[in-house]
Amino acid sequence: MKKIIFFTLFILLGTIQAQEYKAVFDCSSSDALYIDTRLMVMEKTIDMLEKDSKKANFVLTLHGGCVPMVSKRFTDIIPAKDIKHIAKAQETIRRLSEKKGVEIIACAMSLKYNSIEQKDVLPFVKISENSFIDTIKYQNSGYALMPLK
Repeated sequence: MKKIIFFTLFILLGTIQAQEYKAVFDCSSSDALYIDTRLMVMEKTIDMLEKDSKKANFVLTLHGGCVPMVSKRFTDIIPAKDIKHIAKAQETIRRLSEKKGVEIIACAMSLKYNSIEQKDVLPFVKISENSFIDTIKYQNSGYALMPLK
């Protein structure tokens, strides 16, 4: 019986100390520099939380002007002045997905509007029929909304 009580207390204390930070970052901006810098801040935020032994459970939803960064052929659809920033942003979302476990979701309607075919979308990006619905779902599940507009 003492072992069961000890084990239960051990689990409860571990759960209390292991804080989880849940947020859905909703990006619709078409400002390449802004997107680039906000994604870098998002990555640094995860690093800071991990340094303090906290769990970051982040999602990035993309629609509107933010969606071209998920295209393998983004250089064909954005202004030349933005290529450097979108290339850096694309590297950041790759790291966020592969190394930090961030779910990256692109809106199918925005892909179509931006003339991006699904076959040209980066392989780690989930395509959603409507990213607004995904954002609402995450908010209803306790995720903080972090708009990137």
